[in-house]
Amino acid sequence: MLGSGQFGAAAIMALTLGISVLGMYRMPQLVDRFLFRPYFFLRKGQYDTIVMSGFVHGDIAHLLFNMVTFYFFAFSLERYIGTTPFLVLYFVGLIVSHACTYFKQRNNAEYASLGASGAISAVLFAYIVYFPTTTLMIIPIPIPIPAALFAVGYVAYSYWASAHSRGRINHDAHLCGALSGLAFVGITDTGAFVRLSAIFA
Repeated sequence: MLGSGQFGAAAIMALTLGISVLGMYRMPQLVDRFLFRPYFFLRKGQYDTIVMSGFVHGDIAHLLFNMVTFYFFAFSLERYIGTTPFLVLYFVGLIVSHACTYFKQRNNAEYASLGASGAISAVLFAYIVYFPTTTLMIIPIPIPIPAALFAVGYVAYSYWASAHSRGRINHDAHLCGALSGLAFVGITDTGAFVRLSAIFA
């Protein structure tokens, strides 16, 4: 299932950076408009927020953390599986992760969330299936980090940081996003997990 191109990842990264920075520094009303509010999702027909909330972030640290992770994994994955499957994976991860949040928070009128963490978790875990032995060099850590370990650490740290944050980062999205990425690979490329198991056999 060898693909080519990086247009999808580049477009998503550019849009996320542009809209997030615009919302944080120039148009805060944009962030408020795109917040995912499960209570109002059906009641007020805020259907676009299930996607658009993934293009705004709470602060620069939240944005950079997500975009650095996206950069490490998304471009290589898109080259491998192709642009169309990559885009489907990304937006499936975004929607499924918010769907989990919806069912948990649909009766909570005070709850609102934002960020691309669910979609990035989907990309990250799909990548791990295809490239399980990849290692990363992350400054300032002087040793290679296995990509699979980074993936687990990403979800664990994201959950911890979000749970201890006063912002609106959606920590419910991380696990559902990761599971949607694994499910997407299982459905679209049934041999991927067979090849994965053969590597560690």
